[in-house]
Amino acid sequence: MKLIRFGEPGNERPGVIINDKRYDVFDWISDYNEAFFERDGLVQLQELVNDRAGELHEVPGDVRLGPPMARPSKIICIGLNYVDHATETGAAIPKEPIIFFKATSSIVGPNDNVVIPRNSQKTDWEVELAVVIGKKASYVDEANAMDYVAGFCLHNDYSEREFQLERGGQWVKGKSCDTFAPLGPFLATPDEVPAIDNARAWLTVNGKSMQNGNTSNLIFKIPFLIHYLSSFMTLLPGDVISTGTPAGVGLGFNPPLYLQPGDVVELGIDGLGSSKQQVVAYQKN
Repeated sequence: MKLIRFGEPGNERPGVIINDKRYDVFDWISDYNEAFFERDGLVQLQELVNDRAGELHEVPGDVRLGPPMARPSKIICIGLNYVDHATETGAAIPKEPIIFFKATSSIVGPNDNVVIPRNSQKTDWEVELAVVIGKKASYVDEANAMDYVAGFCLHNDYSEREFQLERGGQWVKGKSCDTFAPLGPFLATPDEVPAIDNARAWLTVNGKSMQNGNTSNLIFKIPFLIHYLSSFMTLLPGDVISTGTPAGVGLGFNPPLYLQPGDVVELGIDGLGSSKQQVVAYQKN
């Protein structure tokens, strides 16, 4: 299945994509949140699609898409998880996963504007595969880790490099600005993307190719990441693990390239669709 949420920010309704058309399921399901995943909501949703597809109301194609799940308890990101990306930034290949958090307040829809933060000079892009947890996970064996996956979605892990690398402390400061986590266009259940371990990930800026990687090149694979993270913290239903980015980020160019107001960023991963963000300057409300 492909799960979507649609409507105005803060008032999104749950839906599904069937044969490339969008349908509303709000009459049966309130939202795609922690309770939904925890209470076997995916099974109920599949039954709904199988048994009552003819009763679902189609959603017009011009309606805004929001993030495909309600705000999760946490976004956990993995740094330097592609050899080529570590190399381009001059970093050593990590021996264990590099973990940092991204504030959930940074989550927006897949095609919403990305806002360059106030005082930012170094806003950067990162196409990433995001894994969504489907049930509570603590001390999970690697062999069983995929049983805990609800699905996958596209994520642009926007980063302000000065905030991240030059202001001291942890990376979270450069990762958590408002609009820095566009998710979607949809959440795909694992059966929809059987080749997720060999999926092309790409990103362009103003039509120019910047990133062209493949999930087969992840240093730490999805089952290991779930096993590893769950040994340090409980992963809750709906939590997001963003698995890292391939080479081609702005920081890796010589000289570095960073986003400016008016730029257009497009990205995609095989089986997970594509998204598009217009870059705008911060404006005080």
